[in-house]
Amino acid sequence: MTASNPNTAAPARAEVGVPRDELVRWLNEYLDTDAFSDVSLNGLQIEGKDRVTRIAASVDSSLRSIQAAADAGADLLLVHHGLFWGKPLAVTGPHGRRVKAALDAGLSLYASHLPLDYHREVGNNAMIARALGLEDLEDFGEYGGRRYGLAGTLPRELDLQDFADRIQKLTGEICLVHSGSHPFVHRIGINSGEGAGLIPEAARMGLDTLLTGEPEHKYFHDAFEYGLNAVFAGHYETEVFGVRALAAKIEEEFGLPWQFIHQPTGL
Repeated sequence: MTASNPNTAAPARAEVGVPRDELVRWLNEYLDTDAFSDVSLNGLQIEGKDRVTRIAASVDSSLRSIQAAADAGADLLLVHHGLFWGKPLAVTGPHGRRVKAALDAGLSLYASHLPLDYHREVGNNAMIARALGLEDLEDFGEYGGRRYGLAGTLPRELDLQDFADRIQKLTGEICLVHSGSHPFVHRIGINSGEGAGLIPEAARMGLDTLLTGEPEHKYFHDAFEYGLNAVFAGHYETEVFGVRALAAKIEEEFGLPWQFIHQPTGL
């Protein structure tokens, strides 16, 4: 039997996961976060554990989403709608409980709002356009000097009801459809979340259909008076695509497993 040498150091244990700051730097560069003027505080909003071994993704940073991410063993939660928006907030009440839940769990919170709407690889609009097989893509949906949405052409013309059914299968929710003068869908403008006010721009571009998230009363008559179809697929449901695609990209780059926290709002 060979005696062990007490002066010989034990083999170093390989560190698990990725340094949080390295992952945050990669996210900021990949999403070009600093290039966007946004009411959302994009980037790392809450600093948790030093290393990230598992990712969770969610549209919203509700208390339920934060708790579910912590329960799943995530070290970082990716969200589209973060906790900090344009002005200081007292860390009290529901807001305080959300922050406390993340801190208690050592859970980092990373938010990407407009950068994730815009991103042409993993963004909400890009992922919807890809799922629909749109061709001849061009920028659409002007807001603050930048077009965040995408317009394109379906491979073949669809009946409006068939198109709405296809969107329902894609999102899992029933769509609200305002039928303009076009019984068919061929040229589409996509703007996830809020985009009801984009019907005039869609008309100028010669599109026949707007696909967006939630309707707004002040724009109710636009679809009928401009003669365009408007398909409202839900703010939440049109914004699940980006965080899921971004989490999958992180897995591809860093080998980190991820889980989507599904907390639908019905809106």
